[in-house]
Amino acid sequence: MNIIEAKNITKQYTGHTALDDVSVSIPEGSIYGLLGPNGAGKTTLIRIINHITAPDKGEVIFDGHRLCEDDVVNIGYLPEERGLYKKMKVGDQAMFFAKLKGLSSRDAERQLKAWFEKFGIMDWWGKKVEELSKGMAQKVQFIVTVLHRPKLLIFDEPFSGFDPINADLLKREILALRDEGATVIFSTHNMESVEALCDNFTLINRSHNILSGNVAEIRAKMGADRYKLSFQGDAARLTEALGDMVVRSNISAPRDTPQGPTIDAILKLQPGTPMRSFIAKVNDAVDLVTFDRALPSMNDIFIRTVEQANAADDVARAMRAQ
Repeated sequence: MNIIEAKNITKQYTGHTALDDVSVSIPEGSIYGLLGPNGAGKTTLIRIINHITAPDKGEVIFDGHRLCEDDVVNIGYLPEERGLYKKMKVGDQAMFFAKLKGLSSRDAERQLKAWFEKFGIMDWWGKKVEELSKGMAQKVQFIVTVLHRPKLLIFDEPFSGFDPINADLLKREILALRDEGATVIFSTHNMESVEALCDNFTLINRSHNILSGNVAEIRAKMGADRYKLSFQGDAARLTEALGDMVVRSNISAPRDTPQGPTIDAILKLQPGTPMRSFIAKVNDAVDLVTFDRALPSMNDIFIRTVEQANAADDVARAMRAQ
């Protein structure tokens, strides 16, 4: 079941189309990456899903019904631009936000202090927000976002301001929330986090959805016929032996290993190349050390897909202008 179905969403501002017929389906209990360059339309879509603004066209279905004001209590939103009152004490502010989410004073204090202990910030309960580092303030914002256990959590660049240790702590908590039944929409430019956390994703570019799917399946599809290997021997001899089997190759300089100079290569093969024949030719030409599929990173997929979409869009615009 999908907890969110955004159907044919269009949103326009004066002189600018932020979203143009965008549709997104987010499975319940998943971590869903919402990706795209700056200004692509991600934040606008998040604001629409969070019922902060309304689409000009299209609709959002939340948990089986059309999104309405009453659904906001079931959504936790951590925006990229954080909003804490600098002169308030940290504990007072956390209590204030918890009560806004419907928690009693007793439950709010008990749960908040448990989270503060877990995140190692209990000593800051009685200090002013302006005394917090960016990372500590980020922890407070995260806690008050998830405290009331909403069905849907929306995190916009949640790792900004965190060192690697605290970023890893946050990743573990996000995974734990997913395992407890929450659905997470995760907007970020950190593609390593997408690979580590996300089940599915949508890539928005120039107001359009240009790629959606399962992370593992998209990586496998876009990595079809790409292989990485390490070998010892003559790279030129390998290239000659493989001939037209290889469409594109990236062969590194030899590196020293205990077994002797070793060369790494990534090869893009012709579609339909018989694997047995390919491996036989490799073994005849060089001494093969390792061999595996070469899956593209999400960073590679992001760049390649956006560049291809932009090139096609630019051509279409030029033709319309003629």
